[in-house]
Amino acid sequence: VILMMGFNNIIGHEEIIGHLKNAIESGKISHSYIFTGEPGSGKKLLAGTFASTLQCEAGGTEPCQKCDSCKKAMGKNHPDIIMVSHEKPGTITIDEIRDQVINDIDIRPYYSPYKIYIIADADLMTPQAQNALLKTLEEPPEYAVIILLATNADILLDTIRSRCVVIDLEDVPGKLMKTYLQEHFPDKSESEIEFAVIFADGKLGRATDYLSNADMEELKDSVIRFVKKVPD
Repeated sequence: VILMMGFNNIIGHEEIIGHLKNAIESGKISHSYIFTGEPGSGKKLLAGTFASTLQCEAGGTEPCQKCDSCKKAMGKNHPDIIMVSHEKPGTITIDEIRDQVINDIDIRPYYSPYKIYIIADADLMTPQAQNALLKTLEEPPEYAVIILLATNADILLDTIRSRCVVIDLEDVPGKLMKTYLQEHFPDKSESEIEFAVIFADGKLGRATDYLSNADMEELKDSVIRFVKKVPD
């Protein structure tokens, strides 16, 4: 999902959101970012909201969600927000980076101020793929913004990291998460919500996935069985 909501509806990450909004307001947008954090920490949601806001025709610090650009972003068919995909689950090849980024980036945006590339699982890029991307990061077109999403940014080459603004996502506080889950999952019991908060360990995406999962009870039972087996 590229855009489900604006920054104002994202739980936690206040400092990061403030930083991104200041960059948008001042027009000081970096050509390259790394959003790093564990699965479920909100990397894709933050990057997608940032991308949608940059492209929004209203020109504010929130995506208006009404203009043609926002509607395209919400429909996941925005021609100037490119989600880089990969076929093999454990690797991103040099050919995939060449085809989807390097050979495409010199084509100007279709109708937006920026051409934005979001590379999920960026830490799966092979060293060859990273080196190929590095040349683009060194001399990007003025309209290009490349956002790398990584569980472990340390796996990326030092030369890549040094050319990016690194945004490290922190855990969402349990109290904030509980309030959010109670509002969004009113059919769930107090004990289910509390278990989801514990299970998620600060990752809101993990909590919502858990509560949306039809096999939730089975998962809960297996987690409890596992915990009981762990020696003190």
